[in-house]
This record gives sequence, C-alpha cells and structure tokens, in this order.
Amino acid sequence: MHADELAVDADLVRRLLWKLFPDLAELPIRQVSDSGSSNSLYRLGEALAVRLPRQPGGGDTIVKEAAWLPYLASRLTVNVPDLVGVGVPGHGYSEVWAVTSWLDGSVPRARLRGAEAVALAQDLARFILDLRHVAVPSNSVEDAAELSTYRGAPLPSFDDDFRGIVDACRDLNLNLDLEQVLHCWETATAAASEISPTTLWYYGDLLAENVLLDKHGRLAAVLDFGGLGLGNPEVDLVIAWDLLDPEGLVAFRRALGIQDAQWSASRGWALFLALMTFPYYGSSMPNRCASRLAMVHAVLADA
Repeated sequence: MHADELAVDADLVRRLLWKLFPDLAELPIRQVSDSGSSNSLYRLGEALAVRLPRQPGGGDTIVKEAAWLPYLASRLTVNVPDLVGVGVPGHGYSEVWAVTSWLDGSVPRARLRGAEAVALAQDLARFILDLRHVAVPSNSVEDAAELSTYRGAPLPSFDDDFRGIVDACRDLNLNLDLEQVLHCWETATAAASEISPTTLWYYGDLLAENVLLDKHGRLAAVLDFGGLGLGNPEVDLVIAWDLLDPEGLVAFRRALGIQDAQWSASRGWALFLALMTFPYYGSSMPNRCASRLAMVHAVLADA
C-alpha cells in the first residue's frame, strides 16, 4: 500500500504483546482485512484490538490519541475506543502502537437514503457539535500547532497542491469532469477566504471507513482519532457527501446550522481529500477509489 510500508504480521503482534502485556499475549489474534491505510488492525480475543501504524512516523498519532482521547471520550455522546495500553517499538518494528477496546458495528458500504440518511445525519451532526463544544485547555491553544494537521488549515493555502493533483488525475481513466471540479474548487476557496480562523477541535478524517453503524443504520462508534487537531473544522463535514443522499445533506446542514461559506468550503475539502486518493491508491485500494469517485460526484451534484 505504501512504498515505506512496515512489515507487520500476527507473529510480530504476539511478540510485542509478550514484552509489555504478557497477560494478553495468549489471546487469539486475527488480522482485520479492512483496516484502512494508516494502521494495521488485529483483533485480540473478543474484546480488544491492536493498532500498529503502517509507516515510519505513524506512531506520533498513537501518542496523540493516548494523550487526548481519554479527555475527549468523557465529553462525547458517541462510543469511541477505550485505550487499554500503549506499546513501544521492538522486534524490528519501529513505531509506538496501541491496544484498544473492540467496538461492535459495521463499516457502511453504501450511501444511506431517505429516513435512514436523515437519522444518520442527526447522529453525525451531534458528534461534530459535541467535539466542537469540548473546551480547549488554555495551554493547548498555545500549542495548537502541535495538535493540528494540515486539515485544520485554511483551504486556499492548498490551491497549488490541489491543481497539481488535478493535473495528475488527467492521466487517469476517471469518469470525471475535471474542469467542473476546478470550478467547484475555486468557488470553495473563495468562500473559505471569508471564514475567520478558529481554534476548535476537529476529528480530521470523518469518512465512512472511520465510523461504525448499528443494525438500524445509526451511528454506533467513531474510530481512529489520529487526525485529531485544533483549527478550522470545516473538514469534518466531508462525510456528508460520502454517506448521505440529498435529503440527508439537508438534514445534516440544518442540524449543524452551517452557513453558506462553511458549506462551500467543506465541499472543497471533500474534493481535495477525494482527488488525492486516485493517484496514490489507484492500484492498491480500488474500493476506496470507487467510493471517493462517488463522493466527488455527490459534491458536484450539490454545488
């Protein structure tokens, strides 16, 4: 998946566990095949999971989660993983890793429609508002740069990057009007320039692969807080075009009280996150690319 992918298998996981968590090391270990692009995921027994970063430097997100997820979890109404312990590098593996609780639910595979979309829109809006309303400790405001990713920065600052990605996509066989994409992007960056900088919590990677739904299609849990940061939170709205139909979009926007500039800026974030997928994951994650293409079409239909 990555040129610098770290080698991980169940045997390594067990050896790492023996070193720090010997009481857990004899539990059954099963690789979770659909574990995303940032971390390898292994189920440990029935109640636990082990997350190991796929690339060098990925352990920084584990450290950030360990520092902040317990603080946030007690202030959120949605289920999030409980941190059981943090592991250190060893046995040739270079990164910090984590043992967390296993949360039940299913990763959504298709866009929800009608009443189901409206209900999920309410759930997602509640999570986003809960997160934004969590107080930011005063010392954290001063250290906001350390608690941020690029996804909390002003959208217009990525104009050159986005245009480069669009150019890279011209060589791909995508069913996509890239000139329409650029027009939507320009509208989004113009709107984003009207938004004053803020220091709010944002999740940073709110997409279908990072949420779990219950059997009724309601939000059961939010996973992987590695993208957590402080800054402008428009990036968290991108899930609307990943999971919701037009009726759900209306309900989502109404529940959040989103103004035109924020909504347009969030369309730009959805385009940015989707298009960067195609050149990088075109051969390694075809399912992700297909879902991102559908997301772009949903953005353009809503513009």
